[in-house]
Amino acid sequence: MLRDERVARLAYLDGDDRPRVLPVVFAVADGTVWGVIDTKPKRAPEPARVKWLRRRPEVALCVDVYDDAWEHLAWVQLLGQMRVVDAAEEPGVLEALRKRYPQYTERTPPGPLLRLGLERALWWRIADDPE
Repeated sequence: MLRDERVARLAYLDGDDRPRVLPVVFAVADGTVWGVIDTKPKRAPEPARVKWLRRRPEVALCVDVYDDAWEHLAWVQLLGQMRVVDAAEEPGVLEALRKRYPQYTERTPPGPLLRLGLERALWWRIADDPE
């Protein structure tokens, strides 16, 4: 699923410790899941989620498959700590993101990168269900 699905949902805590969930793009590079802050319009130079992740790095990243034919349903949830990394420190990650998302070939994201330090993975798919 991490290879095939193109969008994940990132759950984290905001400045008031309230839960937030955002759709995000991601790539796997060197066995690590990465996200990036791109050039879409932002209200501030540093997006609030970056500030909040620096303060409380605990996250859940959920990738799912939905289909009206429910026998295809599946999800994976990655739990861990999100570290904010300067994009210049990991050029290979930017290349992995460019390969996955052609939009980044035309407009390289400035970053920062978001590195998921995986602590636990949970998954489910209906095919594994005993019924």
